Amino acid sequence: MSASSDTASGTGTGTATHAGAATGTDTGTGTAVEGAAGDGARTGGRRPPLILRNRAFAAVWLGQVLTQAAVRMFQVGVSWWIVAYAVDDSRGLASGLFMAACTLPAVALAPVVAGAVARFAHRSILRTAALLAGAASCALALWAHGGGLPLASVYAAALALATCQAFFDPCLTTSVPELVDDADIETATGFELSTQSLAGLGGALLGALTVDRAGVAGLAAGCAAAYLGAAVLVASARFRTGAPDPAAAGGPAPSVPRPRPLRRILGELPYVRRILICFTAANLFTTAVFVVIPLYTRSVLGGGGATVALLEASLGAGALIGAFTGTRVPGRPTVAGAYCLGLMALALALPGLVTHRLAVAGCLAVAGWCAGAVSVRFVALFQRLVPTADKPGFFAVMQAVLGASLPVASLVFGVAGDFLPPQTLCLVQGIGLAPAACALALLGARTPAPPAADPDAAPEAGTDEDAATDATTDTATGAGRAAGPVGGSR
Repeated sequence: MSASSDTASGTGTGTATHAGAATGTDTGTGTAVEGAAGDGARTGGRRPPLILRNRAFAAVWLGQVLTQAAVRMFQVGVSWWIVAYAVDDSRGLASGLFMAACTLPAVALAPVVAGAVARFAHRSILRTAALLAGAASCALALWAHGGGLPLASVYAAALALATCQAFFDPCLTTSVPELVDDADIETATGFELSTQSLAGLGGALLGALTVDRAGVAGLAAGCAAAYLGAAVLVASARFRTGAPDPAAAGGPAPSVPRPRPLRRILGELPYVRRILICFTAANLFTTAVFVVIPLYTRSVLGGGGATVALLEASLGAGALIGAFTGTRVPGRPTVAGAYCLGLMALALALPGLVTHRLAVAGCLAVAGWCAGAVSVRFVALFQRLVPTADKPGFFAVMQAVLGASLPVASLVFGVAGDFLPPQTLCLVQGIGLAPAACALALLGARTPAPPAADPDAAPEAGTDEDAATDATTDTATGAGRAAGPVGGSR
């Protein structure tokens, strides 16, 4: 289910405001989206791609690509630097602490991010987050260039960059209605979510290679250039102002269903609650792959940055393909999800028995595909089962709950990596996934219909047709971010 996640990235926090479109305005930004629609649409000709006919969206999208690539490049690069260059003893603990620092802000700051996105102008949030991340990267690059870079400073930089990204990602998703016309919202959303995975894949390829050739100084300098470039692009884009309030204009106030507490929502949807429990348990083992890959590369494969890039790219490419093809997996979501988790368990365990580099890359590609396919199927199912008024709060908390397993898994497997060989960690991952797959399979015996009180729900839920629809049309889901194990990109 996507962080993308990433990252474990705070995807769900932006949902609190997206259901009601944009709430923030930016002083002096203009009232229209620049280049929103071309004349070709009126003349009956084929419309050009959205990023070519809407310069504002194109600029913000390029900024998103740069920030996503930078954060992934930093995470992969520093993970490899810790294992290969910086630490002689307790490499597992050091890399686990680093990954925990990269994933904790998106979970811990979820309520703060949601409040900020609802209160402040979205362009200001995006620009400030990119500028602060660029400043942090510049400071780290200068420190590393001077020599004697302490490990604590890298952890501090990781916290700073993850915090900025925790604000940037959900705010960007929420800002889509301010950048495009209403008819283009779904296209823009699908484009934005899918390209995040591509940007993360590119960053993963560059991270370890950059460290091998230019060290942390070169890595941080590259991240700084990407973040500052993103800030310039966002600042150049024109955002629509917020829609006028009908009540303030003298008209009747719209009737908006009042969201209910999450405890009550899940109390009425025990089926959804059990699924979330299954995936929270599964994430404790799937997300450990980000700690295991550098340890496995150095201790088992004896490779360098190019090998890390190959393994990371295999995982990311598989997840990206799975996100696009997951709706074609036959069967009910619970049954298909159980099979995918079972296959993923096998793919993660096999490197513990087979240590050929290409074979390991193939296993990670299969594991990534399973993660992407599961994410799309179950987010689409939740869209059907959860009442419309409850979706913003549900998806925000869902991402926080699933993402909470990332720092825990990073620390647990990081510490274990100092006492157990990486092959054993791979076997533990596969064995740990098996109970979650079995529990999910037991849930597939009966698929409930959505609550009758929800007028927007489909008449039947859980079928293959239901799961295949709206997989990427609701910006609250973050399904397209499935660039890593179940639960999103890191």
